[in-house]
Amino acid sequence: MPELPEVETVRRGLQKLVIGKVVKSVTVNVPKMIVSDPHTFAGDLMGQEILSIGRRGKYLIFHFSDFSMISHLRMEGKYLLFEGGIPQNKHFHFFFHFTDGSTLVYQDVRKFGTLELLARDGLDMYFSQRKLGPEPTKNEFKLKIFETALRLSKKPIKPLLLEQKLVVGLGNIYVDEVLWAAKVHPLRPALELKKAEIKRIHDQTIAILNFAIEKGGSTIRTYQNTLGLNGSMQDYLQVYGQNGAPCPRCGTEIMKIKVGGRGTHFCPKCQKI
Repeated sequence: MPELPEVETVRRGLQKLVIGKVVKSVTVNVPKMIVSDPHTFAGDLMGQEILSIGRRGKYLIFHFSDFSMISHLRMEGKYLLFEGGIPQNKHFHFFFHFTDGSTLVYQDVRKFGTLELLARDGLDMYFSQRKLGPEPTKNEFKLKIFETALRLSKKPIKPLLLEQKLVVGLGNIYVDEVLWAAKVHPLRPALELKKAEIKRIHDQTIAILNFAIEKGGSTIRTYQNTLGLNGSMQDYLQVYGQNGAPCPRCGTEIMKIKVGGRGTHFCPKCQKI
């Protein structure tokens, strides 16, 4: 599943390719993927200009002249821009045809992704209802608030971080990476964490997610042919996907267990329970 670095990389790619384009028509092949009214979706977008591409957590936001379109990529969603002919593909579900002859296609193998059209002034309410935490930046992700929230929870730290309520953007890959860097076992109850451990989780969340953005994400290579992106974060992962390999820090064999139903990688020596 794309996590914050991958979604941010897609946002940056789209920002370079589609800003200023005006929608001539929209073809909808899978109406059930539209969360808002599927009957008015295509008509509402006709004549709309793409002003900018934003992001909140793992959500992409298309800012049109009069509307905002929320796009959640889920497991397999991706955007492809074609300047001319469009190849046949049964996984192409939405076609945004522009007045300049180009077409933005939304592809989703599993059809888990969603599109939702909102009034421009409805964004704050939309994300407020989802109780999303702050973005993982120094200005927004405050250590004291994070520490206070952890003190109130008996949940293991990994599933708690995956909830997106304390900080947005961490998925299965980057939670494993952050907890390894912070030397915290993924099953440690949040309220038992020491002050120094909380600070390390906080600081490593910011550092690792920003480093992953710099590297274009760890799964974004599937977008490179269309958006000119070449993610390389997979080459820098320390524990995720490294089951059986030596820990880069101490040499102990990396283990994989299930935590909250998710495959979880950690070092049993560096991250003691």
